[in-house]
This record gives sequence, C-alpha cells and structure tokens, in this order.
Amino acid sequence: MLHAERQLQRRNTLRLRSRAAALSVIDSPADLERALAEARQSGLPVLPLGEGSNVVLAEELAAHVLLLRLRGCRWLDRRGLLRVAAGESWHPLVAWTVACGWRGLENLALIPGTVGAAPVQNIGAYGRELAPFVHAVHAVRIADGEPVSLSRAACRFGYRDSIFKHALRDRVVITAVDLQLSRDLPLEVSYPGLRDRLPAAIEAITPQAVFDAVVALRRGKLPDPLREPNAGSFFKNPVVSLEQAEDLQAACPGLPVFEAGEGRRKLAAGWLIEQAGWKGIEREGIAVHPRHALVLVNRGGDSAARVLALAAAIAESVRARFGVELEIEPRCYGSGP
Repeated sequence: MLHAERQLQRRNTLRLRSRAAALSVIDSPADLERALAEARQSGLPVLPLGEGSNVVLAEELAAHVLLLRLRGCRWLDRRGLLRVAAGESWHPLVAWTVACGWRGLENLALIPGTVGAAPVQNIGAYGRELAPFVHAVHAVRIADGEPVSLSRAACRFGYRDSIFKHALRDRVVITAVDLQLSRDLPLEVSYPGLRDRLPAAIEAITPQAVFDAVVALRRGKLPDPLREPNAGSFFKNPVVSLEQAEDLQAACPGLPVFEAGEGRRKLAAGWLIEQAGWKGIEREGIAVHPRHALVLVNRGGDSAARVLALAAAIAESVRARFGVELEIEPRCYGSGP
C-alpha cells in the first residue's frame, strides 16, 4: 500500500537525503500488483529497494519506490534446490544454509542486502560469485504485471553484472531466486588472506570454518554501515588485458593482480586508489575510509552530488596516474551514471 512517509534517508546505508515521489511497502504479491498498477497510472518509474546497501539516491527521486518485504524460503527438492523470496536478508540466509550442511554460499557471508538484489549485482567475494548457484530468477514485468522466470544462462551474469543492469534494467521487479546448493561441493579457500585464517590441514576445513573466516575478514576491514554510513565497495576491480596488467606490474611491483579468464586480469581497485593518495581523504563530508580505500563514508555530506563528485575525482586521479578506468559499483538513481 502507498506509504505516507516518503523519506528514504533511513532506508539507504549511505544515509543520503532522499525523498521519493511515492512509496509502497510490498509484503505480498497482491501488494506488488497493486503498487505496479498505481505506478502505471501515475506514470512514475518504479524503483525496487531492499536494504538500500548498494545504491546512491538523489535528493528528489521522481520514482515510485517499492520497499520489498517479501519473505519465505522453501526446498523445491531434496538435492539442494531452494527458493528464496526477494525480501529475505542475504547474510542470515547464508548462515542458515551453512548451518544446515549445504555448501556454495559460505564465501558470500556478511554481504549486505537482500536476496532479490543479489543477482542484479552478481555478488561475489573471496573467490566465489553468486552466478554458479543461481538456478532461476523469478520476477514480475513492470509494464504489465506479468510473471517471468529466467534461467541462469538467461541472466547473462558477468563480473558484478547481469541482464538486470542492461536489457531488463527498470523493466522487472525480482520476486524470488532459486538457488542450487550442494552437500559435497569442493570449498574455495585459495583467495589471498582467507587461507591464512583456516586450519592448516585441508581436510579439517569445513564450510562453517570458511564462513567464520570470511565474516572475520570482512568485519576487520569493512566499516559497519550502522556506525559509519557507506554503500560497501564503491568501485569495481577493473579488468584489463594481460598486456596492460604486465606493463602495470612492471611499473608498480606491488600491484595485486588476479586471473580474470580469457587473457584478462583483474586489478585491485583499492590499491590503485590508495597509491593515488586518496586513503583517508575527506571532501565536503564524504571520506575515503582510512582502512579500506574502496569504501566511501558519509560523515555529514549527505547528498548524492557530493558522493559522486568525490568518486569522479578519485576515478580521474587513477586514470591520470595508471591509465586505468574505474567504474562505480552502486546503482545511481536520479543522478549520475
């Protein structure tokens, strides 16, 4: 139903001032059907919002915001196929699957946000991405309210990317995700820093141990958005050609470089930003976090314009010094990219 309170500052983890033209709380499929009909009648674009952890919101948002609160998860078979409603929080889901003995999501612990947001970004961390575990994504078309289901292949997953950022951007509302988990999937523990927190004997490493290590690592280097408002990693790790990566490593011996497949290499954006001199710098109330240069923190400059201005200055600095393009990770609504 339409909500009288349209302020969104408490509904995004950067705590940016923002007000929606209209706002509906979605607790059921009927709520979603009604809200989409109202949006079509008003002509307003639709903006689904989960926990607001990967977004930059303009101060005046000419959109009908849907606060997705759809809940529930159920096993579709006994082989690990799980359907999860879009409004479920991601981290508690991961904790529950690990506790139940299912493998696959343990490396993705403590990533903020909801299940519905996870495939949009193709979330990933510590050597794992969501994509291999997605069996299907269920959604409703904004234009006519019709249900649609997409297979993993149809989602066109890439590095922090999916069809939901391109052909289906602003065209569907994700309502549920089917995840295929496993009892015996080999654990991914090769990521730098993760292996150091695990038992020396490989046979002693359990999914719970990986989960606990990831949680400890993330808590050790990423600020809690409840204490320091932020949107998590603000820039993607840039992917470049093998030749460019080798040239950069020759010029900058400490540069961390990772395999990215097909003759491509992934660079550590945080390292590039730190080397460009931005770590700990604050401008107009927006700061680069002193422990993790990928994170921008709101210290009172609570407007999208100030966040994006600092991000643009950082990107230009990295481009000038290293010849590498940085792309911001959060979705911008109402202004910016």
